[in-house]
Amino acid sequence: MEVVETALPEVKLIKPKIFGDDRGFFYESFRKQVYQNHGITLEFVQDNLSKSNKGVLRGLHLQNPNSQGKLVTVLSGEVYDVAVDVRVGSPNFGKSVGFYLSEHNKHQLWVPPGFAHGFQVTSESATFFYKCTDYYNPRSEMSILWNDPKIAIDWPLPDPSLSEKDRTALSLDSVEESRLCRYTENT
Repeated sequence: MEVVETALPEVKLIKPKIFGDDRGFFYESFRKQVYQNHGITLEFVQDNLSKSNKGVLRGLHLQNPNSQGKLVTVLSGEVYDVAVDVRVGSPNFGKSVGFYLSEHNKHQLWVPPGFAHGFQVTSESATFFYKCTDYYNPRSEMSILWNDPKIAIDWPLPDPSLSEKDRTALSLDSVEESRLCRYTENT
């Protein structure tokens, strides 16, 4: 397994070693010790699965309190996956990284607590799987506007299909600081 540093040091792109032949493939999708060796030490307590059609954009989502770290991957199809640092006081506040995750490359993205997360489906449909480090709490959740000019994400497809929650999300500048996580050297 290769763990790649990204432009946001806390976010990791994980490339598993795939063993395949004409019969199919095998890869190890999670081994606690390997992830711990790369600084991903939080316990996962909830798994989620979603399926979306081409053009669907989900995000940018986060929770606080009950901030969730997410280990995300695509089981079928392809998405453009994004993490945004929204920790108050972070030197990377408002900056984002994005990667294509697909059933073919089998890459994973580690999105730490305190980061907003979103993805857009670029294939006909995609099945998206993620492990979370805290439980979903509807009272703690929020959405940041997917096309916030301050964040300036270059989404791959125009005119995304959005939920009402994502369509009416707040810009990052409009979110009260108390709703966001705080940056510390250890987070």
